[in-house]
Amino acid sequence: MALSWSRLATGSASALLAVALVGCAPFGDQRQPAAAGEAASATSGKLRVSLLQNEGTDGPLRTLNVEPDGRWECVDCAGDGVTSTGTLSQEHSERLQLLLADPALVMETDEARGYKVTCIGALTSSLLTTAGLITSQDCPGEVRPPVAEEILLLLTQNTPAQLTAP
Repeated sequence: MALSWSRLATGSASALLAVALVGCAPFGDQRQPAAAGEAASATSGKLRVSLLQNEGTDGPLRTLNVEPDGRWECVDCAGDGVTSTGTLSQEHSERLQLLLADPALVMETDEARGYKVTCIGALTSSLLTTAGLITSQDCPGEVRPPVAEEILLLLTQNTPAQLTAP
């Protein structure tokens, strides 16, 4: 299905980038294959997630990628141009995996909700998951989907990524 240029122009930069990334091989199947010598069950069900954020239409893109083992890389997540890395605690990593595997997440995708960006100048956060793209904005009156909100809170409380615009 072809998108018209006028429709593309109205989307947020992070949502457009996230949609483009969905077609990339690393995000198409986020299950990590077992390493040589490891049982397949040791890594089956492990999921990645990316958080893409931008403020307004001209703001820089902030990117957080979290691997199935909890390692993360944050590119400009605080809007300061710094790239940082770290690892979620085992407890947070396990909680993230449970949230990413929650069947309710499928109903929270932009497609399932018919989501449309409504605020101009707000911080737009897009979670790229195996369930699909889930976008929300730091906008008065906007209610975030519950599982996606838990994921967003976990990520922003344990990495330099931010929940709201500074």
